[in-house]
Amino acid sequence: MELDKINLLLDKYFEGTSTSTEEDSLRTYFSSGSIDPTLENYKPLFDYYAAAKKIKSKENILQLPIVKTKKRTSNWMAIAASVAVLLGTGTYAFLQVNNSGDEENLGTYNDPEVAFIEIQKALALLSNHVNVGIEGVQHLQEFEKSKNKIFNPLIKN
Repeated sequence: MELDKINLLLDKYFEGTSTSTEEDSLRTYFSSGSIDPTLENYKPLFDYYAAAKKIKSKENILQLPIVKTKKRTSNWMAIAASVAVLLGTGTYAFLQVNNSGDEENLGTYNDPEVAFIEIQKALALLSNHVNVGIEGVQHLQEFEKSKNKIFNPLIKN
C-alpha cells in the first residue's frame, strides 16, 4: 500500500501537480533507510535536493565599485539646454513681431482691375480643385452601384 502511495506521489511530482506537503513526504521517504528496490533510481535525485538545501555559500560575492558620475557634466548639459531653449524662443518671438506688420497689407488692392484679375485667378484655381474632387466622388458612386449589384441580392435571400 505504501508503494502505491509513493508511486502516485512520484507521478504527481513529475507532472508538477504535487503540493509542498506531498513533496516533503517524498523527501522523508527517500531519506529514510527503507526504500523499495524499484524506486532506488529516484534516491539520488531527492538526496541531491536535501544536500543542496544544506549548502551555504561561503564565497564573497564580487562587488563592483560604484561609479560616481560627475555633477559638473550634468550641470553644463542643463545650462546648455536652457540656453538653447531661450535662444529658440527669442528667435521665434522676434520673427513673429517682424512678420506681423507685413500681414496687414495682404489682399488689398488700390486698382479695381488688378483686384478683379486676382479674384478670377483664385476662383479658377478653386474651380479646378473642386472639379478634381467631384471626379473622385463619381468614381465612388460607380463603386457603390457595383457593390450594391453584388451584395444586395445576397442579403435579400
